[in-house]
Amino acid sequence: MPNRLADATSPYLLQHADNPVDWWPWSPEAFEEARRRDVPVLLSVGYSACHWCHVMAHESFEDQATAGYLNEHFVSVKVDREERPDVDAVYMEAVQAATGQGGWPMTVFLTPDAEPFYFGTYFPPAPRHGMPSFRQVLEGVQQAWATRRDEVTEVAGKIVRDLAQREIGYGGVQLPGEEELAQALLGLTREYDPQRGGFGGAPKFPPSMVLEFLLRHHARTGSEGALQMARDTCERMARGGIYDQLGGGFARYSVDRDWIVPHFEKMLYDNALLCRVYAHLWRATGSELARRVALETADFMVRELRTGEGGFASALDADSDDGTGRHVEGAYYVWTPEQLRDALGEEDTQLAAQYFGVTEEGTFEHGASVLQLPQQEGVFDAERIESVRRRLLERRAGRPAPGRDDKIVAAWNGLAVAALAETGAYFDRPDLVEAALGAADLLVRLHMDEHAGLARTSRDGQVGANAGVLEDYADVAEGFLALASVTGEGVWLDFAGLLLGHVLTRFTDPDSGALYDTAADAEQLIRRPQDPTDNATPSGWSAAAGALLGYAAHTGSEAHRTAAEKALGVVKALGPRVPRFIGWGLAVAEAALDGPREVAVVAPSLADEAGRVLHRTALLGTAPGAVVAYGTEGGEEFPLLADRPLVGGAPAAYVCRDFTCDAPTTDPERLRAALGG
Repeated sequence: MPNRLADATSPYLLQHADNPVDWWPWSPEAFEEARRRDVPVLLSVGYSACHWCHVMAHESFEDQATAGYLNEHFVSVKVDREERPDVDAVYMEAVQAATGQGGWPMTVFLTPDAEPFYFGTYFPPAPRHGMPSFRQVLEGVQQAWATRRDEVTEVAGKIVRDLAQREIGYGGVQLPGEEELAQALLGLTREYDPQRGGFGGAPKFPPSMVLEFLLRHHARTGSEGALQMARDTCERMARGGIYDQLGGGFARYSVDRDWIVPHFEKMLYDNALLCRVYAHLWRATGSELARRVALETADFMVRELRTGEGGFASALDADSDDGTGRHVEGAYYVWTPEQLRDALGEEDTQLAAQYFGVTEEGTFEHGASVLQLPQQEGVFDAERIESVRRRLLERRAGRPAPGRDDKIVAAWNGLAVAALAETGAYFDRPDLVEAALGAADLLVRLHMDEHAGLARTSRDGQVGANAGVLEDYADVAEGFLALASVTGEGVWLDFAGLLLGHVLTRFTDPDSGALYDTAADAEQLIRRPQDPTDNATPSGWSAAAGALLGYAAHTGSEAHRTAAEKALGVVKALGPRVPRFIGWGLAVAEAALDGPREVAVVAPSLADEAGRVLHRTALLGTAPGAVVAYGTEGGEEFPLLADRPLVGGAPAAYVCRDFTCDAPTTDPERLRAALGG
């Protein structure tokens, strides 16, 4: 008999709808039920593409005996962290504070007042590796609740008090300057892996936000070291197994330091962020590899993640059927020499094995290899390689495909809009710009209400019940600002302004200018989450600072500029100390130091060829955070176009920063020089 998750919009919750566990969604009713029955709450948090979430579900939540014990002694609440990042953040902070580590699945035991008192992540069905079994944990928690209630409530109260005192050391309203950004670069240099690219050891995550900072720092200062770290990291990732050498797109992270073996799930946010980074790397260097990877990643998103409504799905699973009915991680992507022979024949198998680094012993499990592009001597026949790639892709398409989490997350779609709009503009791919417009249109039609309030998720054209958090407002505004610059359609600037109005009034501390992850009128949890550091995506705090800064450059709004500068105070405090974890804040600080520059391109019509050349030249400028307004003389689409006439009847570009403007130019080369292109 289905439990209470049967009507959920989250694919992750729906995966648990037929469990024998009597699951509740996160709701006041669940805690009222726990209070009525006088039992603790089991909070289980995960997401659809999470490998160990599926393992624990199969081992424990599908087990009748375990479910029976849970149903008798607990109220069980299941949460999709991607739908409720606020719930996830608050309890993850408690898990990390108590245990020193965190992850998913997250398993937390709460009082009926939602106060946490015992924590963990994955628990096995039988004791192993020093870990208790899940049943032992349940029995221990139940016994403590029944016999040592005072102790449990005391622990819970102390944890909540401790969390309340963990207010971030906010740096005030001082902007980070040259010194802090130089210190951040030095800190990154110390943690950089010069042999393999990237930062730190295994597991290794794509440092998307840090790469954006490095490219902007190079553009502003000419630092060759910053460019070298960005270029080499991008090349190593693109040549590694973390990049899908056949179909394009990046996996979530690499389990090793060399980018060889990925954790195979593909997330929308990683691919959107990395698509944009590689497009910006091409813009800075002309790298053919960067161009190829940006376009292949954009094509992957459109081909495999776009939904029927025009938005972009959240993720593809790591696991898929290996052809025998078993769900195995990476099964869709890896190859044995025998599978190559079956697809290609003997002669081309030798070529493919050498080119893609497939070995007899394998680089993954059971003799299979993850395809890479190892550095090697010699020249390969490009036509033959293309034929091999095409045949392998065709053969792979016949394998059982990984599952897709097809819910639309507003923030991640905002990131995709920005990436696809810019990539389409740089490489003359209007179809990618159209894909960005389709997703932006869905966000406006479905996710925004009449007051421009944002819903976090939708699925199959049905909007979810969860309110947008700060990163939703910030990343969607960022996407709309990029779309405005690329298309010359000022309505996207207007929509960004509506969203940022909510940031100013509902997410910002009116006294300090600090930002919160949830709105002032959102559901009250045990604490109001607030985290300025990046995780897998830019922090809502930094993303909001960037969007506020860009909107201020477009409109001259002092309120938005001031809010952005106040928000950047935390980057002054954290940038020199933990640069790897505040990369987007550092990137926004680079834009603030550079101006950012404001570019207005006026033409007799948007179809005017000379005007389009100037517009594209402006978009290709590397000046950090520059905004571009494109329109006709006397046009009212953008404030920056006001009082900007043609020059001698010809299209012209106006470049301003810090209340000072250059003379207008009709020459693309002069414009390129003015924007560091």
